[in-house]
Amino acid sequence: MLLDNYCAEDFFDEMVSESANVRNHYQKLLTRFKQLQAEEFDEKRQAIDAAFLRQGITFNVYGDSQGAERIFPFDLFPRVIPAKEWERIEAGLVQRITALNLFLHDIYHQQRILKENVIPSFYVLSGKHFRREFVNFQVPKDIYIHICGTDLIRGKDGRYMVLEDNGRCPSGVSYVLENRRAMKRAFPEWFENVGVRPVENYPAELLTMLHHIAPQGVGDATVVLLTPGPYNSAYFEHTYLARQMGIQIVEGRDLVVRDTKVYMRTTKGLQRVHVIYRRIDDDFLDPTVFRKDSTLGVPGLINAYRAGNVSLANSIGTGIADDKVMYYFVPRMIKFYLDQEPILENVPTYLASEESDRKYILDHLEELVVKAANESGGYGMLMGPKATKGEIEEFRTRIEADPRNYIAQPMISLSRHPTHCESGFEGRHIDLRPFVLYGEKTVIVPGGLTRVALRKGSLIVNSSQGGGSKDTWVLYGDE
Repeated sequence: MLLDNYCAEDFFDEMVSESANVRNHYQKLLTRFKQLQAEEFDEKRQAIDAAFLRQGITFNVYGDSQGAERIFPFDLFPRVIPAKEWERIEAGLVQRITALNLFLHDIYHQQRILKENVIPSFYVLSGKHFRREFVNFQVPKDIYIHICGTDLIRGKDGRYMVLEDNGRCPSGVSYVLENRRAMKRAFPEWFENVGVRPVENYPAELLTMLHHIAPQGVGDATVVLLTPGPYNSAYFEHTYLARQMGIQIVEGRDLVVRDTKVYMRTTKGLQRVHVIYRRIDDDFLDPTVFRKDSTLGVPGLINAYRAGNVSLANSIGTGIADDKVMYYFVPRMIKFYLDQEPILENVPTYLASEESDRKYILDHLEELVVKAANESGGYGMLMGPKATKGEIEEFRTRIEADPRNYIAQPMISLSRHPTHCESGFEGRHIDLRPFVLYGEKTVIVPGGLTRVALRKGSLIVNSSQGGGSKDTWVLYGDE
């Protein structure tokens, strides 16, 4: 009854096919969902909102006049992914993170990919987050990106494409785990009946990976999570993951370096720290090496890291792989290092620093999405088809002044999914952020964070821009 008036419209719809039939892998869910009365659905929705409020499942919006901290909006109708579809996604993500780690090791050592001009050196060496100080530095186990959140979208034809890789401090996995807990409380019998794969083992797998990268010779490593503090937008996640892993959460002031070893201040004195899961960008990690005005980091941390006495996840220097200009070259990395074709394609992308691409971008600004190379969260972006003339001209000036800092892509009509709105269920645009752990083995949580643009017609799914989330159900089978 709740979905009787749902209309897929002229988009790729996750639940409804082009012939207006419900896709096979949604049938079992829909059978159970149709048994819900509207009043019962609203009661469950309100109970989950109240539980999120009690538990402090929130995020911060910087500079928001309505108050910084907000409940993360959650939609009760889950996204469903069949087994065969997920197998392809998983294979593509493993391929991608393998190539990215090989690329990072290469550019900080032999630089083969630059010498053979597969990627022009200019793009790497001029990158804001390329750390020249760490050329020829041996990171533990040769792993640079240990935790990656790769954003996937589907266009009008339903093909999965990679929108970007988040290889520095990707956030959102706490919402994956809490969304699942909320759905299990609301609909406990559905999971076994529908055949949904679990996600609850993520904290244990994360901790296993962090122990794997401990300094050589360390048996029982002490692992901590380094947070910028309670004013950070992802602080809920920091505390949540530390609690789930059973490790200490620390701020920079809680750590001290003595004789190139890192220690944590405790009530019983100093305790040695071997592995730091850092949720702080490179620039703020150590005021003696990077930003001198940083009060978030630990003086001397980089010396301890260089001495091999502490390991960091993710490693310093991974930010160059986050650069949106580098995204353009990932298919070349896959071919160069793995001799394979990409399983998951990139969105077609233009580089403003290439003369022919720049001319095309400047001539078609009103049709394109323009992104700054190192911005995130939906900031530093021009949505050409929805922008004013003033905004378009402002971006024209920015691109002409600093072409290296911009890429452009066609506007992709993201796939849509039934989502509860004030007037009932309507289609809203979604993406998917799976989380990849790269250690002794590669582990991918079955599903990830499905983000949904709650505003009608909006393509921006970021929580800071009015987005919410859904539980993501990966099935054991295909229906």
